[in-house]
Amino acid sequence: MASFLLQHSKEFRRKLEDSRPRLYRMAFAWSHNPPLAEDLVQEALAKALRHTAQLRDIKTMDAWLFRILANCWRDYFRRNRIMEDIDDLNLTHNVTPESLHNRNEVINEILLAVSQLSEGQRQVTTLVDLEGFSYMEVADILAVPIGTVMSRLCRARKTLKKLLVKTQTCRSEQPASTSIRRVK
Repeated sequence: MASFLLQHSKEFRRKLEDSRPRLYRMAFAWSHNPPLAEDLVQEALAKALRHTAQLRDIKTMDAWLFRILANCWRDYFRRNRIMEDIDDLNLTHNVTPESLHNRNEVINEILLAVSQLSEGQRQVTTLVDLEGFSYMEVADILAVPIGTVMSRLCRARKTLKKLLVKTQTCRSEQPASTSIRRVK
């Protein structure tokens, strides 16, 4: 009987050691703080060692360990609860429906302007300005000389500037509709 308990104890300790990296990954995913994650794992493993008798079946050890870790996480929040004075909180948002609408309008104008470029200019512009490739990388991707990449990009940017300035001018000349209509 003693050898069974000793063997069981060795298996328990081996499984405990093997579960440490998984417990750390979970604690880090919850806390985004490496030292805190390490502390939580250490605390969970210490509690597991102290309360080995509570584990009924070695097959359920993973769930048992993660439950201990979750309890350690909750305990951490109870101990370190940060209290903020509600009067000091800023409850306004910088993002408003109007600002989102304006942003979407600008994005749509840019997409429309880019779609009006020639295919070569559109390819170079999207690869350099959107994807962040270097001129040399774009030249390799498109199998064209680097000078071609630079000239296409220069022409594309000039064209985009003209198109976007034209669109902005047209938008600013339109009268703002502030009247409210009654609809039946």
